[in-house]
Amino acid sequence: MAPLCWIAVLLDGFDAVVLGAVMPSMIEDPEFGLTAGSGTVVATVGLVGMMIGALGMGWATDKFGRRKLLIGAVVLFSVFTLAMAFVDSIFLFGLLRFLAGVGLGGCLPTGISMVTEFAGKGRTGKSTTLMMTGYHVGAVVTAALAIVVVQNLNWHAMFIIGALPSLILVPLMYLYLPESPDYLLSKGRVQEAKTVSEHYGLDFSEQAHHEQVLTEAAPESAEAARKGPSLVLQGQFRRNTIFVWIASFMGLLLVYGLNTWLPQIMRAADYDLGNALGFLLILNIGAVVGLMIAGRVADRITPRNAGIIWFIGAGVLLAALAIKLPLLGIYVMVFVTGCFVFSAQVLVYAFCAANYPANVRATALGMSAGVGRLGAISGPTLGGAMLAAGLAYPWGFFGFALAALLGGGALTATKTLRQEES
Repeated sequence: MAPLCWIAVLLDGFDAVVLGAVMPSMIEDPEFGLTAGSGTVVATVGLVGMMIGALGMGWATDKFGRRKLLIGAVVLFSVFTLAMAFVDSIFLFGLLRFLAGVGLGGCLPTGISMVTEFAGKGRTGKSTTLMMTGYHVGAVVTAALAIVVVQNLNWHAMFIIGALPSLILVPLMYLYLPESPDYLLSKGRVQEAKTVSEHYGLDFSEQAHHEQVLTEAAPESAEAARKGPSLVLQGQFRRNTIFVWIASFMGLLLVYGLNTWLPQIMRAADYDLGNALGFLLILNIGAVVGLMIAGRVADRITPRNAGIIWFIGAGVLLAALAIKLPLLGIYVMVFVTGCFVFSAQVLVYAFCAANYPANVRATALGMSAGVGRLGAISGPTLGGAMLAAGLAYPWGFFGFALAALLGGGALTATKTLRQEES
């Protein structure tokens, strides 16, 4: 089960990052006619699609099930990503990116809900961050392939490469991906939930107890719990939800701002195209390493506390990237920055997975990711505006550093409702 979700998230990461990886080459392609301004618009409409997908599919996942929606999300973003390789109109390209974005946005909250619900007690942080390594492995593969494929073939080939693996993945998911026992339990399908739990070696009684604890965190909202989405703004969940939205806004501003414009910002700092794409590659390798560490830390000190540390660390390191260093030194700095920047946002997801009951868990994750997409839209927009004005380096890094510190500040206002135990 977990490998299928991991591969789905890997493809999500590839297709989400591919636009930033090929953007410099697209801008330099005279036949396509993309500019920095129109590139910003395309990136933005894609993120709007991701916001709609996260909000809509998060709710739909809690209503119709993790399995159906995860498969649907993969089909959606793969089909439209493939189509992007064959259009010669910027308008159509942007429309397809928007539609692919709906699937990309829905994949993460659905996948995180699925994996954490199979993880067992005390493993929410580790399971969330390990699954999200798939996203960044996808981003690493994107950056590595772009260095070779774009220079030897063309940017169109990258979109084809990103879509084709789903031809194998989707049939495997249909055949072997189970439904989440927590989802089944939340729908009153107790025997089915127990059967799935026993098959995967989960403690069914412990799962049922944890769901009861989280639902009772808002005792005055029993009716809201039955209805679903409104529970995230009831009782003790309300405060967490509001500040999680703020943290997610800042976290996704960092993730998408850097993944979209880092190659161009580094080119503005007089690095050549190969080195600029190399920075994107190293940034995402750092993300994978950081996630493996962050998950273990989160399960020891809670996702909330780990998230605060990671956001503050990201802020300090992003500001330090403005310092001119030799090539080796800047590569090391970019790697360490990647360890913190991307894990910070994933720890927000881990907090949601650990602190909301199953009947609204994907909704809470989807709302976090969906509202956060406003930050994801702001990041590329801010980067594009600074690039157009000639201010991307070094002021772009200072702006991103401020966002990281604000994200950490927001997490300090949240409260852990369920203590994860190792």
